Amino acid sequence: MRPLRYSINVTLDGCCHHEAGLSPDEESMRYWTSEMARADAVIFGRVTYEMMESAWRRPASGTWPDWMDEWKIPFAETLDRAKKHVVSTTLSGVDWSAELVRGDVGQAVQRLKQEPGEGLFVGGVTLPLALADLGLIDEYVFLVQPVLAGHGPTLLAGLRERIQLELVDRQEFRSGVVAQRYRPTRATV
Repeated sequence: MRPLRYSINVTLDGCCHHEAGLSPDEESMRYWTSEMARADAVIFGRVTYEMMESAWRRPASGTWPDWMDEWKIPFAETLDRAKKHVVSTTLSGVDWSAELVRGDVGQAVQRLKQEPGEGLFVGGVTLPLALADLGLIDEYVFLVQPVLAGHGPTLLAGLRERIQLELVDRQEFRSGVVAQRYRPTRATV
């Protein structure tokens, strides 16, 4: 069974909104690129899919936009090529190497996890909360930014039950960002 990894930028006070001062630097973009490369596919909800597509989809011209620094291109290319599954009840169709996921999200993600491969990546805020509540996330990766946002959506707000995690990896970046990788601990009988 391939693992489902939830990865996101988060501030020290738990804010996970992309506009909360979480601008990526070269080191964190290299980290995100390697995270994406570990996944056979990504799973996004509608909002995250549309946000990521508007920022990271290769333009029809084939030329990346001027705002995209050279060090952001490997991430853009990795995400652009990735197979994508989009969970949505409102979209009638998707493209950008994507397929629409309908019906029971828990069953759909469980089926995706049972396919052969190295792993799945999920990003965003709302969908990962639902998947965490269902116990489907096998690994949590947080890039903790040295920022206090003071507002915005917070990480996994509304989680029904506490999930105990064990730290399996930690990496500090020159910028003060700390990448932390956790796995849920399984209750032993």
